[in-house]
Amino acid sequence: QLPLVESGGGLVQPGGSLRLSCAVASGFALDRYSIGWFRQAPGKEREGISCISRDGKSTNYGDSVKGRFTVSRDNAKNTVYLQMTSLNTEDTAVYYCAADLSWSFSLCRIDDSWDYWGQGTQVTVSS
Repeated sequence: QLPLVESGGGLVQPGGSLRLSCAVASGFALDRYSIGWFRQAPGKEREGISCISRDGKSTNYGDSVKGRFTVSRDNAKNTVYLQMTSLNTEDTAVYYCAADLSWSFSLCRIDDSWDYWGQGTQVTVSS
């Protein structure tokens, strides 16, 4: 079991920015894992939006967020971040991070089979 915890969600106006965090407690080395970000809006399927490799050198983004979202990680802090900018109402969703115990240091794929999931954090974009 890998206890992932998302934080940073909340209410933001259209055009605003928000930074989400995905963290684990000490004793669970996040640098062993590729990390993915996903979201699910009411009535819609879960959507993969980003991933980052173990060493942080490879990132990928879904088409819906390219150019607006940036994923990064600080393995010393056991934390992965998702910086979201130019938010619009269609970004409203519960955002989840997921982890894959990966043998690859430098690659990630959004459509991976993810092993662990956090509880999610709500992001609401509204005027």
